[in-house]
Amino acid sequence: MMIEPDSSVSEAGAPVPLEARIHQLLAAGSPLVQGTVSLVGAGPGDPELLTLRAVRRIMEAEVVLYDNLVGPDILALISPVAKKHYVGKKAAKHALPQDAVNDWLVRLAQAGKRVVRLKGGDPFIFGRGGEEMEALMAAGVSVEIVPGITAATGCAAFAGIPLTHRDWAQSVTFATGHLKHGLQELDWAGLSRPHQTVVFYMGISAAAGIAEALIAQGRPETTPVAVIYHGTRPDQRVLVATLETLAQKINAEGLKPPALLIVGEVVRLYRPNRT
Repeated sequence: MMIEPDSSVSEAGAPVPLEARIHQLLAAGSPLVQGTVSLVGAGPGDPELLTLRAVRRIMEAEVVLYDNLVGPDILALISPVAKKHYVGKKAAKHALPQDAVNDWLVRLAQAGKRVVRLKGGDPFIFGRGGEEMEALMAAGVSVEIVPGITAATGCAAFAGIPLTHRDWAQSVTFATGHLKHGLQELDWAGLSRPHQTVVFYMGISAAAGIAEALIAQGRPETTPVAVIYHGTRPDQRVLVATLETLAQKINAEGLKPPALLIVGEVVRLYRPNRT
């Protein structure tokens, strides 16, 4: 059996400096091929939570189409000679319709460009990455997916809120608070079952309706809720309320999107100052 040399140690036997080791890892991957689109998850916001492959793809892209939830520190990784275009979506405010984004990705790839579609969190969790992948594959364009830490797991862990816990929550459900036809599309009976955590993406604007629907299906009014604004970023804010007080506290604090809602008994474990 052939044993590969340990690249974390130099030929002289001294440890390789961390930055050099990271550069080795980045250089070891395969490059993005011309005419390919890479759907890249940028994680929850902190650039240190990017994967190595995400960093590599961002740095080598010739064109980057990026979303609203991608922070400036991550955008700074884009090559200065690359073209970058904002195609983000806020509530009822779309820089470009989704079909137009799909068509643009296809045209760029067919022109032979190395394209990165950069999304907050993970491309396949409320990121419309599945729709873009379908459109690219239908056009015969090569597409790769670079997973990212989704906002629910990243922001919750960063804030010290475990989404599952043997004593409090044996399951976790991700739901969106922004739907085409309103909140009635969600399975409120399922979301109201006990012993589970429910995380609502894009839910802050619909917080009052979410709380009302959960209470109507039997969730106690005293169920704790955490609202995490700009999770993992330097300006992160965490607001703790109950279903009964949620809308009132959000209005009092003036919190705006983007923010996550975490509903469940695990929120009781949150401590503002853990160190």
